[in-house]
Amino acid sequence: MCADTPKETDQTADYKSTLNLPKTDFPMRAGLPKREPEWLSRWNEIGIYDRLRSKAEAGTRQPFTLHDGPPYANGHLHIGHALNKILKDMVVRSQQMMGRDARYIPGWDCHGLPIEWKIEEKYREKGQDKDAVDVVEFRQECRDFASGWVDIQREEFKRLGITGMWDDPYLTMNFHAERVIAEEFQKFLMTGTLYQGSKPVMWSPVEQTALAEAEVEYHDKNSFTIWVKFPVATTGDLQGARVVIWTTTPWTIPSNKAVVYGADYAYGLYEVTETPEECWAEVGERFLLADKLAADVFAKARLEDGQWTRLRDVPADELAGLSLKHPLNGAEGSNGEWDDLRDFRAAPFVTDEEGTGFVHCAPSHGMEEFELFRDLGMLGEMITYNVMDDGSFREDLPFFGGKRILREKAKKGDWEGDANAAVMSKLAEVGGLLARGKIKHSYPHSWRSKAPVIYRNTPQWFAAIDKAVGDGQDTYGTTIRERALRSIDELVTWTPQKGRNRLYAMIEARPDWVLSRQRAWGVPLTCFTKVGALPTDDDYLLRDEAVNARILQAFEEEGADAWYKPGAKARFLGNEYDPEEYHQVMDILDVWFDSGSTHAFTLRDRADGSEDGLADLYLEGTDQHRGWFHSSMLQGCGTMGRAPYRGVLTHGFTLDEKGMKMSKSVGNTVAPEKVVQQYGADILRLWVAQADYTVDLRIGDEILKGTADSYRRLRNTMRFLLGAMGAVPEGEAVAREEMPELEQFILHRLAELDVKVREGYAAYDFQGVFQSLFNFCTLDLSAFYFDVRKDALYCDGDTDVRRASRHVLGLVYERLVTWLAPVLVFTMEEVWLEVNPGAESSVHLQDIPDTPADWLNGDLAAKVGKLRTVRRVVTGALEEERRAKTIGSSLEAAPVVYLDADLAEAVGDAAVFADLCITSDVSLNVAEAPEGAFTLPEAEGVGVVFAKAEGSKCQRCWKVLPDVGAHGPGDVCGRCASALAE
Repeated sequence: MCADTPKETDQTADYKSTLNLPKTDFPMRAGLPKREPEWLSRWNEIGIYDRLRSKAEAGTRQPFTLHDGPPYANGHLHIGHALNKILKDMVVRSQQMMGRDARYIPGWDCHGLPIEWKIEEKYREKGQDKDAVDVVEFRQECRDFASGWVDIQREEFKRLGITGMWDDPYLTMNFHAERVIAEEFQKFLMTGTLYQGSKPVMWSPVEQTALAEAEVEYHDKNSFTIWVKFPVATTGDLQGARVVIWTTTPWTIPSNKAVVYGADYAYGLYEVTETPEECWAEVGERFLLADKLAADVFAKARLEDGQWTRLRDVPADELAGLSLKHPLNGAEGSNGEWDDLRDFRAAPFVTDEEGTGFVHCAPSHGMEEFELFRDLGMLGEMITYNVMDDGSFREDLPFFGGKRILREKAKKGDWEGDANAAVMSKLAEVGGLLARGKIKHSYPHSWRSKAPVIYRNTPQWFAAIDKAVGDGQDTYGTTIRERALRSIDELVTWTPQKGRNRLYAMIEARPDWVLSRQRAWGVPLTCFTKVGALPTDDDYLLRDEAVNARILQAFEEEGADAWYKPGAKARFLGNEYDPEEYHQVMDILDVWFDSGSTHAFTLRDRADGSEDGLADLYLEGTDQHRGWFHSSMLQGCGTMGRAPYRGVLTHGFTLDEKGMKMSKSVGNTVAPEKVVQQYGADILRLWVAQADYTVDLRIGDEILKGTADSYRRLRNTMRFLLGAMGAVPEGEAVAREEMPELEQFILHRLAELDVKVREGYAAYDFQGVFQSLFNFCTLDLSAFYFDVRKDALYCDGDTDVRRASRHVLGLVYERLVTWLAPVLVFTMEEVWLEVNPGAESSVHLQDIPDTPADWLNGDLAAKVGKLRTVRRVVTGALEEERRAKTIGSSLEAAPVVYLDADLAEAVGDAAVFADLCITSDVSLNVAEAPEGAFTLPEAEGVGVVFAKAEGSKCQRCWKVLPDVGAHGPGDVCGRCASALAE
C-alpha cells in the first residue's frame, strides 16, 4: 500500500474511503514570514514569559540566569546580532524546558562615543560647535537617540522569536543604572585602587579621547619607515660614529629621549667605503649596527656589498659607556630643544629580528619605554608633551609646530597628515636620515571613526590591578589580577575550553585599566581632587562616604546629568568642604566599565535577577574576550572579589558564503530582516542550530536554501506524524512489553535521544542535538518506521499492531515537539496546537517529558540493526527490478532471501520481515546465496534472488496475495475483508 500510490480508478475509489488515511490541517507549506507575527502576538497576549516565572513560584525549579551582554543602541541589527540573540534564546528555552527557572533580561549599552559621535555629526552638518551647547542639553539628545534605537532593536529582536523580559529591559542610561555604575566606581575610589597617572594610552586624535583595547580594531596600514642616525657623543674611538635606529612612526622622533640595545646581541662598527648616487650615507661614515641586521640596513640605504666594511666588534660593555646626541641636536632654529644628550642603555624588549638592533625610545608614546624608565625612576626627564589632543604638534615646537599626525578628515581613505613628511624632510636636511621606505602592517584603528590611533602620554584615571584591593574579599586573591586569574581557573566553565586560554593570557599580561574618557555622554568619574595636591599625595583624592552618598542619591533621582548641573560641586561637597579647594573630575567612565557593572544593577538589584548576584552564563562573540568578558571580570574582581559569572560561552563571527568578512562596501552582508521576510525567523534559527558556532559561521543564499530544504524535510515528518497519529482514542495505550519489536525499537531510540538531548542542551551543543533529532526524523522515522507502518496504519482494522503504532506515534510526538521547541519556536508551536488547541495553550509552557530508562533495549537495537542491513539488500535488489520495469511496486515482489545463521536468527518471522521490506511475501533460506544473487559489499551474509508475488492484487491494500477474492464480494485480501467488516 505504501510503496507507490496508483492512479485512482472507479474500482478503487470506493475502497479509498475505507482506509485510515492521514488527516491533519497542518499545511505542507509553512508560510512562516506571514504566520510568525501571528504567534508573536498570541504569545504576547498569553504572557508566556510571565507565566513561566509564575510557574517557578513554588520554588521547586532551580534558577538559571543568562546575563545579556548589552548590544549598542545605535543602528539596525546585523546578522551577528541575530546569531548571538538566537543562541541566547535557545539556551534560555532549553534550560526552561529541562525544568529550570530560566530568566532572561535583555539589555542595552546606551552611553559612549558612538552615540555621542552621531549627535556631533548632526551639529557639524549644521555648522554648529558641539562644545557651545549646554552639556545637559547635549546629553539629553544622546539619551533620546539611544532610546529611539532601543525601541527599534527591541522589535527586531522579538521578531526573531526571542523570549525575555522585553517590557522591562535593563538600560545603562536608566537612572538607577547610572547610580549603580557610579557606586561601583566609588568602590575603586574608596579601596585605593583608583589613581591618576600619566602614561601612554591608545588615543584617537579624530575623536580626541583615550580608547580601550575593545574599542580598537586592526586593519592594514601603509606606514613610513625610517632609519635614523644618532651620533655618538662620548669621546674615544667611537666618537662621531652613528647608532642607527629604525621606526615606523617618524612623528615620534621629536619626542625621542633615549636609545636602547640588547645586552646579548652581537654588534659591530661598520664604515662606508663607497656611495652611489642618491644615497644619504657618506664615504667614511661609521655606523653601529647589530651584525645580524647590518647587511639589510645597508641594502635599504642603497649600499651594495663592497661599498661598506666591518671594522670590529663592539661588545655590550663598550656600548654601556656611550652617550648619544639627538639627530636634531644643534640644528639651526631648534632653540636648544634637542641639545640634551640621549640616554643609552640595554633593554629587554630589543630584538634582532628586524630593524637595526637598536630601538629609539619616546616614553610618551610607547608603553615598553615608559615602563622601563618608570622602573628606573627617570620618567620626570623622559616624558614630553609635544602632541596635542587633536594629534598635532604643540605650536611652539621648532620646525614642526602645528603639523598633524592625521588629517581632520580622511581623503579617499587616507588619514596621513603632514607631520611624518615634515620630520623626514628635516632629518634629511640635517644629515640625520640614512634610509626610508614604507611598510604594510596591521595597525590599531578606532572602531568608530576608522582612523588610526596613536600612543600618547596623557593624564588618565586608572584602576590598579596589582595593588591589594583591601576590601576583605580575599578568597580568590588580594589584587584584581590574582582574583581574575583564579576565577578563570576555579570558578568559570568555558565553552569552548579555548576561551579560557585566551582570556587568561590577556588578564595575565594586561596593564592597569584605563577608566577615563574625555567625552560628555556617559557616567562621570564621580570624584574630587584637592587643589595644589599631587596625584601621589594621600589627600589628592577626596574619600568621603557622605559625599558619595549625596552623589548616589542625586543620580538615583535625576540620573548622571546631576553631575553637570549648575552648583553640582558645592551641592555634593556639602558644608564640610570648600568648593574652591577641590577640582570636580569631568571625565566620563569607559563604557566597558558601564557594561562590566551591569551584573550589579541587573543580577543583584532586580527581583528577577539572580539570588546570589551571579550569572550562570555570559554568551558573546570571541571579540568579547577583550571586551565584555574582560571588563566584567575586572569590575567584578574589583568590587565583589570574583568573576560575576559561572560560565562563558563564545561564538565565532559571521562570514559570507565564500568565507569572506561581511562588508557593506563589498555588498556581501546578509540582513536578518531580509532573511525573515523571505524565509521566516525559524529558518534563521535553524541555520544557527545546524552550525558549529564555536568557529566562524558562513551564511548566504545557497546556505539558506539548504537550511530551508532541511526544514521542509523536518516539517514533512511532523506533518505525517500528526496525520497518522490522529486523535488517539482513550484506552488505546499499549504496554511496552506487548508491542511489536519495531515499536519497542522506536521507544529505545526515544530513550537514547532523551539522554542525548538533555546532555546536549546542558552543554549548549545545539548542533549535536539538532543533528541527532534530524537524523532520527529522516532516517529512523520517515525512511524506515513510517515507511514500514504505513500499511498497518492505513489498512488495518482495530489490530494490536495499529494500536501499538498509534500509541508510539503519540509518544514520539510528545518528545519531538518539546525537544525541537527551543530551536524552531514558531513551527513547534504550530505542531503543538494541532493536538493541544486552546486559547492559552503553548508548547513553550511545557517541560520536556520524562522518558523511562527501561525503554532502552540494547539487544533489540542490535537486532534491528541487523534487520535493517538485510532490508537494505532486499530494497536494493527490488530497485534494480523497478529500473528494469519488471515491477512497478515493491508489493509485486516476493523475494527469496539467503542468510547466514546469525542474520536468519535476527530476521525471524518471514511475514513480519515482508512487512519490513514492504513486499507481499518473502522467502527465507539459511544458505549461501546462489550465483547471480543480488548482494551489497557492506552486507556480508545476505543475498537476494528476485521473485514475483503469487496471487492477485488486493484493490484496497495493493498487496499481491493468493487469498484475494476468497473472502466474499470484492477483490480484497483477508486482512482487508476483516477491516471492512469492522
